[in-house]
Amino acid sequence: MKIAVLPGDGIGPEIVAQAVKVLNALNLEISMTEAPIGGAGYEVAGDPLPDATLQLAKDADAVLLGAVGDWKYDKLERHLRPERGLLRIRKELNLFANLRPALLYPELASASTLKPEVVSGLDIMIVRELTGDIYFGQPRGISTLENGEREGVNTMRYNESEIRRIGRVAFDIAMKRNKKVCSVDKANVLEATELWRQVMIELSAEYPEVELSHMYVDNAAMQLIRAPKQFDVMVTGNIFGDILSDEASMLTGSIGMLPSASLDANNKGMYEPSHGSAPDLAGKNVANPLATILSAAMMLRYTFNDEANAQRIESAVKKALALGFRTPDIWTEGTNKVGCAEMGDAVVASL
Repeated sequence: MKIAVLPGDGIGPEIVAQAVKVLNALNLEISMTEAPIGGAGYEVAGDPLPDATLQLAKDADAVLLGAVGDWKYDKLERHLRPERGLLRIRKELNLFANLRPALLYPELASASTLKPEVVSGLDIMIVRELTGDIYFGQPRGISTLENGEREGVNTMRYNESEIRRIGRVAFDIAMKRNKKVCSVDKANVLEATELWRQVMIELSAEYPEVELSHMYVDNAAMQLIRAPKQFDVMVTGNIFGDILSDEASMLTGSIGMLPSASLDANNKGMYEPSHGSAPDLAGKNVANPLATILSAAMMLRYTFNDEANAQRIESAVKKALALGFRTPDIWTEGTNKVGCAEMGDAVVASL
């Protein structure tokens, strides 16, 4: 297993180190090679996605990513900012399908800001299209009009094949779960998502066992808070998925618990926590590494088809939580507050 390890910025190196520690504890035949991305890439090569990093990622079977971004880079030209490196590597590797599970561990029911009876038993998979939509659509940019006023333009666009391939991912996942897909759009006002709904309806004919429903994004945002357990698989576009998956993360108590996978058509993937780089926490040994460790489990499951070891990691995380280990973001009275490295050690011990 050839894995490109891209720690990134902020807390990225700390949390990735814990995932690497867990992978090494499995005693599998793994080759892991590290390279810079984001602000770290800019520092060494003047580019948030150095050529050598991109080539390493292309040659690898999978990519394990930490997080990118730091406030000190906000004044750089847009194409040099850390986030552009992340968008580019997704595009270069054609990682069009982003999977973000929102799973509530029973031990963390009290850590959620919602009532335990609302979130207990929560298990949602959000499938987000990752390489199209308003983040990549052309034309885009800031220009000056004839009257001297500035105007910013971004373009939301999807073609039929892009919608169909992400829809197929969602339906295939639903077939292995509770066979329910909720497609989220804004078809009442946006033509791009009107097409989205049409294609999802057409595609559903190939999956007669799966119940397809539709929901406008504003209502979906509300329903995630009102009654989140009504959802099984949610599928949506890039910008809606970006927002809804972060909202769903807080149902679980902390965004520090949510892993993610970004896959191409052959299940080669980039695996990363759903949270950001949190530069204010960097170097303090307080970050929660569990989302990154669980991302490594997703890597074993989706890219390497190793369900047994994926479940070993997930069971070890559950055991560490059951034993009372908590990083500050999920700590409650009566549990054992530990640092990032200590939480990694607890998972390794639970293996």
